[in-house]
Amino acid sequence: MLTPRGSLGAVELQEGPSRYIVTAMQVARTIADMREARARMAGSVGFVPTMGYLHEGHLALARRARAENDSVVASIFVNPAQFGPDEDYDRYPRDEERDLRLLEDESVDVAFVPSTEEVYRRGYHTWVEVTGPLVNRLEAASRPGHFRGVTTVVAKLFNIVQPHRAYFGEKDAQQLRVIRKLVGDLSLPVEIVPVPTVREEDGLALSSRNVYLSPEDRQAALVLPRALDLARMMVEGWGLRDADLLRESLHDYFRQKPQVQVDYVSVAAPETLDELAVINDSALVMAAVRVGGTRLIDNVTLTPRGEPLEDVEGRVEEMWGRRRPGEAGAAE
Repeated sequence: MLTPRGSLGAVELQEGPSRYIVTAMQVARTIADMREARARMAGSVGFVPTMGYLHEGHLALARRARAENDSVVASIFVNPAQFGPDEDYDRYPRDEERDLRLLEDESVDVAFVPSTEEVYRRGYHTWVEVTGPLVNRLEAASRPGHFRGVTTVVAKLFNIVQPHRAYFGEKDAQQLRVIRKLVGDLSLPVEIVPVPTVREEDGLALSSRNVYLSPEDRQAALVLPRALDLARMMVEGWGLRDADLLRESLHDYFRQKPQVQVDYVSVAAPETLDELAVINDSALVMAAVRVGGTRLIDNVTLTPRGEPLEDVEGRVEEMWGRRRPGEAGAAE
């Protein structure tokens, strides 16, 4: 049963010249209810899939969807299939009442809030999985099975909601590319719209998991966006092309914070995520770290500008007070 939200009163469906106008956000908790609501929507439909505990990054997706579509659907579903056995599914932050209020404030038409039992009904054994190099590295290597859970639930949600456009944040860079691959390979009639990462004033990318950080860990976590700022200076400011040297420099930078454990540092081709040896055009720099038990990811796309500074590699080496093994002056 579709239910209205908030203080706007009962939902009234006013039949206009081209579509129904919903005067209050509806909440659909079953697939049948979501399909009923979708059947009433005329024109374009934008979709914002989330796991809830919304922040300004999610709301930026909703605003973009609202600006570009006649109707907007947002989902709230903490998907167990994309969590590993030792990950944080049980303690993942949840606040449905707050989330619904925020979505209503952004003029979302329908919030789809299914239970786990509704999405994965008894006897469920069907999976949608992207294979190949794109899902054999980085997040996939660190979180086995993660992307199978992501692509399965996204395919199900696309099938239920039938959106024309779906909105995803650029912070989850590999996920964005995996979903594009899913849509392309299955010829799904959905446009995937990337939306820039939203950050705190001090540069930390917004994430629902930031709530886990203690004040000390929150300060230490700034090493992640600052490392990306360093990469920007080296590539776009100095003209560094040596991808291996850039990776080494970022690892050295992270080592300055003993409470930060590096999962990976990647300097890759933006579309394929193949690791680069030389940065000739653009490079997608990605990093994943753990701070006090909280796993954080971030990325930036960089393009060298102009000619490299003279002896740019030497400048980078001097910044860390060392030379590569085998070079004059290299530390033993």
